[in-house]
Amino acid sequence: MSPFILAILVALLVSFLFNLRATSFWSRRHPKNDRKLPPGPPALPIIGNLYMLGNLPHRSLYHLFKKYGPIMSMRLGSIPAIVVSSPQAAELFLKTHDVVFASRPIIQASVYMCYGNKGMAFSEYGPYWRSIRKLCTLQLLSPSKIEYFAPMRMEEVRLLVNSLKKAAAAREAVDISL
Repeated sequence: MSPFILAILVALLVSFLFNLRATSFWSRRHPKNDRKLPPGPPALPIIGNLYMLGNLPHRSLYHLFKKYGPIMSMRLGSIPAIVVSSPQAAELFLKTHDVVFASRPIIQASVYMCYGNKGMAFSEYGPYWRSIRKLCTLQLLSPSKIEYFAPMRMEEVRLLVNSLKKAAAAREAVDISL
């Protein structure tokens, strides 16, 4: 290994360890006692609990549900999240206290890609979000609009089936990923 690459690796390791130490020092000096979170598994500093989800996240979440109960807290990377695993708890969050939990975290990518969080998926709960939701419900997703676009959807499905038939006849692999 060349000395240059070795120096870069040592510098990365030292900076990572320094960041880890500074984060633990900061969290000890400034405890988050103002937020009473539900119980949850311990998280790693940078990746949070993402390492626990694995290839089958639904099964991992089921095992965590058995250990921590129907409401648990996790960190997805650096973002804290509340995981709800029972219908009763979901009703509590989504129906009884829906206004409290309606907002989404501000994600920098959505600020740039959605014109300052102006899309329905990432905008904060409030008058603007309610007007966009009303517009989508009445103008885009109404039964008459869905019926109006049905021939277009049928044509697209027909084209897809024909392309799959051609690929099957030619014994070609079909990439179905997005």
